[in-house]
Parts: sequence; structure tokens; C-alpha cells
Amino acid sequence: MDGIQGLQKSPHSLADSFGEKASPYHWTSGTIPGERIARPSDWNHTLGRILRDTLWLAFMAPIFGGIFYLAYWLRFDGEIPAANWASFQRMWPWLILTKLTIFGGFRFHRGWSRYVTFYDLVSLVQATTISVVVITLVDRLWVSQRFIPRSVLLLDWGVTLVGIGGIRAMWRMLHERSWLPFLYRGKIPTFIVGANDAGEALLRTITRSNGRWNYLVVGFVDEDARRVGACIGGVPVVGTLEEIDRLAEKYEVGEILILSDTLSGRQVRRLVEQTQQLGVRVRVLPSYEQILSGRVTIRPRPVAIEDLLRREPVQLDLENIRHWIDGRRILVTGSAGSIGSEICRQLFQFAPSLLVLIDRSETGQFFLERELQNLGRKVPFEVLLADVLDRSRMEYLLGKYQPEIVFHAAAYKHVPLLERHPTEAVKNIVQATRQLADLAIEKGVGAFVLISTDKAVNPTSLMGACKRAAEIYVQSLRDRSSCRFVTVRFGNVLDSAGSVVPLFRQQIAEGGPVTVTDPRMTRYFMTIPEAAKLVIQAGAIGRSGEILLLDMGEPVRIVDLAEDMIRLSGLRPGVDIDIVFTGIRPGEKLYEELHLTGEQRLATSHPKIMLADCKRRDPESVRSAIQRLEQSAEQHQPERILQTLQELIPQFQPQKPETRPIELFDWEDQRRAA
Repeated sequence: MDGIQGLQKSPHSLADSFGEKASPYHWTSGTIPGERIARPSDWNHTLGRILRDTLWLAFMAPIFGGIFYLAYWLRFDGEIPAANWASFQRMWPWLILTKLTIFGGFRFHRGWSRYVTFYDLVSLVQATTISVVVITLVDRLWVSQRFIPRSVLLLDWGVTLVGIGGIRAMWRMLHERSWLPFLYRGKIPTFIVGANDAGEALLRTITRSNGRWNYLVVGFVDEDARRVGACIGGVPVVGTLEEIDRLAEKYEVGEILILSDTLSGRQVRRLVEQTQQLGVRVRVLPSYEQILSGRVTIRPRPVAIEDLLRREPVQLDLENIRHWIDGRRILVTGSAGSIGSEICRQLFQFAPSLLVLIDRSETGQFFLERELQNLGRKVPFEVLLADVLDRSRMEYLLGKYQPEIVFHAAAYKHVPLLERHPTEAVKNIVQATRQLADLAIEKGVGAFVLISTDKAVNPTSLMGACKRAAEIYVQSLRDRSSCRFVTVRFGNVLDSAGSVVPLFRQQIAEGGPVTVTDPRMTRYFMTIPEAAKLVIQAGAIGRSGEILLLDMGEPVRIVDLAEDMIRLSGLRPGVDIDIVFTGIRPGEKLYEELHLTGEQRLATSHPKIMLADCKRRDPESVRSAIQRLEQSAEQHQPERILQTLQELIPQFQPQKPETRPIELFDWEDQRRAA
């Protein structure tokens, strides 16, 4: 192994001597670090470029000469006088040389591809005009004794534009095959929703796909009726969304393509309902933002539940966030969870000096570390195993890494399960938050952001009451230190681990039934990326002691969500998949709230974040109540836990509803009654 210092690409290997396929790698010795080794691929690239340039010169020279002759021929109706013929013979070598030089300067020899646009036409006009001007100067000042007629120069200019432009357009047509109708056989007639820049770009992508996308775009559909009748890329705008079912049947459309974020959730739902009866599939492509961020590939996908609940894209105050995040050390607890991991991904969009990611889930941390490593961004980070309840471990980590900002997202979240484990709810939610907040003060943390939930508002569950207790404690620390304590409260996030969406998806895959607790049950929903972005934004703008509420939009009925998911799976609710109502579980409410009774909502500097203006408690009484709560949990006294929570949170009304399953054979009647 002596002298082996590096692994370099090579077209040859020892495998060649055995008649096997060459390995793409071979070991080299004596390589100087940093020395660039010339590879055969480099020489091949250089030789290929020289060959292409030579072929272009050989191809264009006779074309330019032929155009010049054609200009003379047209000027003199095919009978060129002897004097003018002599002028032609003297000038044609100079003309060809001039045009090759100028067109080469405009890099026309690199532009013979299917990606020919309007800007290439502008370059063609510029190169042709400059060529004619230079030829005129050479003719007048140097070469000819008899000048080239001005009409010949003008004809040469026009024929050059038409000829070269036509050749390049023909090259593009050959690639796109848009003029060969018989090649459309087997393609799926398709509508594009959106007669705008995004729709035009999608059409162009499909046209240039060389058959990779089996679509034939027969028309655009748009919300704006004023655009009907217009043409985009030769494809007409055939109508509006309101008449999509009639248009789809008329044009025998098989699929409809929409770009993500183009339509609201209500519009997507209506589009799916209108076209499903016709057997037309609605497919979604990623938006430009998703493509540029590298999170997705450009491939159509079926409509997902996220599309039906589509909300307005979140606009962040990036300058404010960068001022707060960039150059600082940040710690995130619960980093393997749905919200915690997404906060980590969003923080990677900025430039913190260090990210410290803490969770006790070994598997979750393993996959999170791999994912972040593959993002390719130069953000230093440490993925650590730790339990936030382990005070000595957390004290060590905060002392070692000295975070300036803490996002506390670690907490249990399943309401019915925590109803049966009150001591664990107190430890995991209340005690962990109290310990970490106290450590933040001790270690000089600059900002502490607590992730809370709408279940903390007028709670009926242990989970919600414990979250409200954590809110109250963090809020009481406002005047104890310079650390800025901010609480962010929001509702359900769509498709998080263990939530209703993956549960419905599993039940549908198993053939049903889909179980819903009550036909009247509603919940607020937002996507995981939206929630994480707004949490970071709230942390940037919130002041110490404030509770900030995220704009959750309108509540969604769970039974509607179940029906939508069944339809998106190509099945019929109540026919292919039954919906069964099972009754409200312990701790659950029919509807969630975002603010307490008597709690005012005030505007902030961000339109999707509001301030919950609530009365602050006496810090000493709060600390005393939290201590009693933790002691009760330590001594496994669930009755005392409930009593202490009710003393601390007067709005807490624990309830144990009837859980007997409800057999509903005619679920449609139940839904109408709701």
C-alpha cells in the first residue's frame, strides 16, 4: 500500500487485462495535494469543442456566400451585369470572413439548439446589422473600386435574418415535433390551469420534453374570463374554471395539470369534484419556490390533501429573521419531531453559527442527521441524544454549546394517551419546560421560544392543561432575567406523525372503515412548513412574556377531511369506504379555540401572527403551583395533579365523555344533520 495517496478517475484498470468492464477509478501514487491532473475527459471535451466549431465554420461559410449571391440575383432579376459580378467576386471572401467573425463573436456557433427564444432573434438582428455596416465600410474605404449597391446590402441583411432565423426555428421544430400531428397518437389530452407565466413555462417544458411527458396540451383554463380566446404558445385559452366539466368533456381531456399554490384549497376541491365524475385526473406540479429550493423534482403528482387545504403562502420578514438568526448559536429540542425537524430545516435557510439539535429518539436523530448532511449547505450543526428531563445532561449541553436562542418543541401530544398517564404529562410538558427555562436564565440564553398548542385554550384535557401551565410559567419569567421568553400557540399541523391524516390514509389503504369521533368535530390545520416558518418569525418579533397566536384560517370538519381523502384515493365515501363515528374520546373537545375567554387578540407587525393579551400571574404563586404539581407527579397522585391544575387554570374543565362506539349505517344522514 506504500505510495498510494489518492483515488482518481481513469478509463482503464486492471480489469481490462481480464476482458472485464473497466472500473471508473484507479489508484495513483505521488500525487501532489491540490495538483490538477489532466484527465482524458478534459481532452475529449476540448477536442469535441474544436470539432464542433470547425463544423460550424464549414457549414456557415457556404450559407453566407449563397445568401450574398442570392441578394445580387434578386437585385438584378437573375441577370447580374459583368461590372457588378466583378464586384461580387472581389467582396465575397471578405463578406464571409466578416460574417463568420461577427457571428462567432455573438457565439452563434454555441446556440444551435432547441432552446431558441426571442432573445436569440434580437442577437441575430444585432449580428446581421453589424455585419452589413462593417461590410459597407470595407467596401467603401478599402476593397472595391465599384461599390456594392445599397439594395444588395439591404437584401443581404433581410435574407440573412430570414435564412438563419428559419434554419434555427426549423431545428427547434424538429426537436419539439409540434408540426407532426401523427406523433400525437397515444398522448393524453391535457388542460393547464393558469393562462399566465407559470402556465406558459409548463407548456414549454412539456413541449420540449422529447416525449418524456406523455401529454398533449389542448387548452388553457383560467379564472379570468377576459383571457378566454387568447393563445399561449399556439395553445388557446378555452374557458374558465367554472365551466371546467363541460370543457373537459368537449375536448375529451384525460388529465388537468395545476401548479402548486396556484389555486386555493376550495378551488382545488371543487375542481376535483367536478372532474372526478368524468374520470379526469387532476395532477399537481411543484411551484417555482419549491423547485428552486431543491425540495422537489418536476414531476406531476396526484392531488394531495395539502392541496385541498391550500392556504396563502407565508411571506416572512427575512431581513428581521436574518438579523436575529445569522451568526448566533441555536438549540432546538424535540428536533426529531414533526415541528422540531421542520424548524431545523427552515433554520438551514439562514446562517446561524451553530445548530444544536436535541432529541431522545435515536432513530429520528439518525435520519435527521443524514437529511441535513445531504442538504449541502454550510451550516455547522450537532445532532445529540438527550432527554430534556435529564437536568444534569441539559445543564452540561447548555454550558458546552452556550446557545443564544432556544426553540423548545419537545413534548408529548396525544390527548387520549396522556389522559391515562397524568404523571408523565406533567413531567414531560410542565417539568421539562420549567427546568429548561430556568437553565436558560442560568446560562445566559438570549431568547427562549416555547411551542404551545390551541389545546391549552380553555383546556378539557390533561395535555392541554399542562401546556397552559407551561405557558403561564414561561410568561411569569418575564421580569426575572434579560432572556426574552416568547410563547407561540397554534393548532394541528397537517400530516404530522400520529395525526389524523396518516391514520385515515392507513385505514383507506386497508379498505376501511375510516373512523371519525363525531360528525361535528372540527380542527384548525396548517402545514408543517408554514407552522415552522411562522414560529421562527414569531420568535423574531415577540417580546418577553408575550403569547403569540398563528393565523390558522378557518376550522375544517374532520368528516369532510375523511371524505376528501377517500375521494382522492379514487374511491367513494359510504360506498367503497365506510365512515364510522366512534364517539368523543377522553379529553377531546368538539372544536378548538385559539384564545382564552377575555383574552384580547392584538395585531403584530406580521399579518399572520397575533398577540394574545392576557392577564399575567404573580410569579411566586405560579412557581409555588408548579412545584406542587411536580411533587404530585413525583408521588404518583393523579387526583392532586387534577386539583392543582384546576387551581392554577380556572378554565380547566376535565371531562370524560361517553366512548361507546356509535354504529352509523347511513353516515350521509348523520353528516347532513351535523
